Amino acid sequence: MTYPVPANELERLAVLENLDLLDTPQDPALDDLCREAALTFDAPVALITLLDARRQWFKSRVGLDICETTRDASFCNYVVAQDVVLIVPDARQDSRFASNPLVVGPPHVRFYAGAPLYYGDGIRLGALCIIDQRPRAADEIDVPTLRHLADRVAGEIWVRQAARSAEHQRV
Repeated sequence: MTYPVPANELERLAVLENLDLLDTPQDPALDDLCREAALTFDAPVALITLLDARRQWFKSRVGLDICETTRDASFCNYVVAQDVVLIVPDARQDSRFASNPLVVGPPHVRFYAGAPLYYGDGIRLGALCIIDQRPRAADEIDVPTLRHLADRVAGEIWVRQAARSAEHQRV
């Protein structure tokens, strides 16, 4: 599979690496926001995803047992590369995703909605997304609310990085 890549991919990957978020323990505040997204949109699955060069890693997850996928299977690539809130009402009917292993096999994604996680000017680390195993209408998603939740996730990431930087300066 091919997927879009943002023009600033090298800078984006460097920022993600410097944040040292990948493969870190769960974070209660981010887990709460992930649960809030699932409840707000009545979605069985909600994820806070981070995209590195080869994989999509879930910093937080509700309703999904796996903690990562290959990057080429990630719907979030489109959110990160195109700087959009992406809504896919039925992935089986969308040529970008119809043959995706996450659509044709477990977890059988049908509906997807994702908003970018911004970190600085033009840097999108990943997405806050919700998933359902049944198709849903695009108008079931209040885009401003999804964006707001994604911005709150990004704010939590920013706060943790600021605290980490302050700690390093004290040492």
